[in-house]
Amino acid sequence: MKRRRTTLLTIVALVGAALIALPAGPAAADEVEQLKNGTFDTTTAPWWTTANVTAGLFDGQLCADVPGGTANRWDAAVGQNDVTLVKGESYRFSFKASGSPQGHVVRAVVGLQVAPYDTYFEVSPQLSVSGDTYSYTFTSPVDTTQGQVALQAGGSADGWRMCMDDVSLLGGVPPEVYTPDTGPRVRVNQVAYLPSGPKNATLVTDASAKLPWRLKNAGGATVAHGWTVPRGVDVSSGQNVHSIDFGAYRKAGKGFTLVADGQTSRPFDIGTGAYEQLRLDSVKYYYTQRSGIAIRDDLRPGYGRAAGHIDVAPNQGDSNVPCQPGVCDYTLDVTGGWYDAGDHGKYVVNGGISTWELLSTYERERLARTGESGKLRDGTLAIPESGNKVPDILDEARWELEFLLKMQVPDGQPLAGMAHHKIHDEQWTGLPLLPSEDPQKRELHPPSTQATLNLAATAAQAARLYRPYDRAFASKALTAARKAWSAALAHPAMYASPGDGTGGGTYDDTNATDEFYWAAAELYLTTGEKQFADYLAASPVNTADIFGPLGFDWGRTAAAGRLDLATVPSRLPGRDKVRRSVVEGADRYLATLTSQPYGMPYAPDGNVYDWGSSHQVLNNAVVLATAYDITGSSKYRDGAVQSMDYILGRNALNISYVTGYGEVNSHNEHSRWYAHELDPNLPNPPSGTLAGGPNSSIQDPYAQSRLQGCVGQFCYIDDIQSWSTNETAINWNAALARMASFVADQD
Repeated sequence: MKRRRTTLLTIVALVGAALIALPAGPAAADEVEQLKNGTFDTTTAPWWTTANVTAGLFDGQLCADVPGGTANRWDAAVGQNDVTLVKGESYRFSFKASGSPQGHVVRAVVGLQVAPYDTYFEVSPQLSVSGDTYSYTFTSPVDTTQGQVALQAGGSADGWRMCMDDVSLLGGVPPEVYTPDTGPRVRVNQVAYLPSGPKNATLVTDASAKLPWRLKNAGGATVAHGWTVPRGVDVSSGQNVHSIDFGAYRKAGKGFTLVADGQTSRPFDIGTGAYEQLRLDSVKYYYTQRSGIAIRDDLRPGYGRAAGHIDVAPNQGDSNVPCQPGVCDYTLDVTGGWYDAGDHGKYVVNGGISTWELLSTYERERLARTGESGKLRDGTLAIPESGNKVPDILDEARWELEFLLKMQVPDGQPLAGMAHHKIHDEQWTGLPLLPSEDPQKRELHPPSTQATLNLAATAAQAARLYRPYDRAFASKALTAARKAWSAALAHPAMYASPGDGTGGGTYDDTNATDEFYWAAAELYLTTGEKQFADYLAASPVNTADIFGPLGFDWGRTAAAGRLDLATVPSRLPGRDKVRRSVVEGADRYLATLTSQPYGMPYAPDGNVYDWGSSHQVLNNAVVLATAYDITGSSKYRDGAVQSMDYILGRNALNISYVTGYGEVNSHNEHSRWYAHELDPNLPNPPSGTLAGGPNSSIQDPYAQSRLQGCVGQFCYIDDIQSWSTNETAINWNAALARMASFVADQD
């Protein structure tokens, strides 16, 4: 089940573009110009400006005086309407633009001139940084005669002059062929292998017979050698590959490389230090995702920003949010929480699974034989709450928990005790856009059974984990959990609408049996009450095989309950059978890993990689890690540890999907405020951010323009415009935090 499903087809849809630092060439016979008067030789007609912009001809250019003091790019613009676009047609959008003074950022847009003002292509070059001539290609996702081309120049404190010329939108140009740079054919974990852990690599080669390999240290000396194992054609990539096992080498060090078939891998370490850092960075990610609080630059240098959605203009704020029309007649204070992904929405169903996995990361550290709860103690994350004698990971999770509690329908209202499914903008916004600059109206969306049970589950879990630190909060959480449980029982089939996708994702789901099972599990583990044990015993999920190829996620939450029932001490009748079911699921994932030449416990049916596949690899690894905690068998430990190799570079694209980790890593994830690719004044995502990873359905137009016909692992591109393959999300990072913490514990 996809994070957005079809919803993001109506997003401010970012379409494929590739910057060319050369002027556009002359049109071929079958290429058709869609714009009128892009050369401004004698007039500016039919170009328009917003009312606050004064424009005219100057040396054969259109020059516009842009006022200062506007909040958004679109507050001051020059454009042309009534542009025809043909669905599936490739276009070259080119223009010359300069600014005085230099260095201003302009947002160039091809979109819809009427509501809902969808954007089909956008880019935001900084003028005069790399010349004044810009050229891009993209593919239109729609048929329309109401297209618009605009250069948006607002958002500056001071006034400035923008001049433009040779503006062209040429139809019929051939689409650009995208060939990813996959680097050396020896694919390794670019970060680190554990000294006592498995060490595997994959060689892409045409050779059918075994080949020699050599492991070299930083000084270039060979420290180990052996022979590759031919594996044939790997279905996940379409490549002919060999496997390399150098696990017998156990000495720690930095800057190792692996050499085979005339190729030298990217460098890597052997040691645990990188995982100790990743344990922290993957959780530190959540601080800069916070809503309702200013992010301090002294705590996260380069990421400081004003608080978002606290009723300071242009925000309409989250302290007094109304429902969608017809849903309710009250407002709620729903400040706080984490922004869900690359947008400014906040979603209970995804917030729930994310909070559970962070809390379970901490709970595992307390309970498992290799756990080190002190590694997540107070002061480890450098957040505002550090120093309050509460483990920092609990403080961070509480920021989201407090928001989840606020989403509960108040007493005395219809559906009291249920939880609103989500809160987000009335309309989609574009990129880049800091949370504090979002001008859209915010709305509560209808309650759902799944959201209510997410609240019940996470609040019940919180009640047992926060009790040693804040008994009042623990009691409040348990009361809310009980209330939510009762409300869900009374309304067992209130599902989010799949059509409710304007301004935010739907997160729709038509089966709540898994959420009921999960919530009952957490309530039982916290209270020990027979009513919850009886519910679990009667649930069809209790004996179902829940460890499928895709793994667990926000829409498949039964594993959350099963894993906790298997590891959190209790007197649950039949607990041994629950534990055996986890081990059986791990056996299947281990068999999958062994069968995959790239060594991951993920092989989706038909080789169709799902949305957020990188975190699904990790969640399947969580099952392996849990089987190790249950049995102590090293094969599960090694399988879980090896799963990280795929995430950190041992994959077909030879890229680490974690920002800041590995020589080549994802760093242009889709986000409105980690948007350096569009606005050089904004940062890339922080170190420890997980990219969604290959997605065979490539729903966004940018990916569609580059990745048509992609095979499995190749359905990914590290570009901010590819929201279906390269977004960041709180549930994805929770899986990374869980596994980074486990691996860091193993040596």
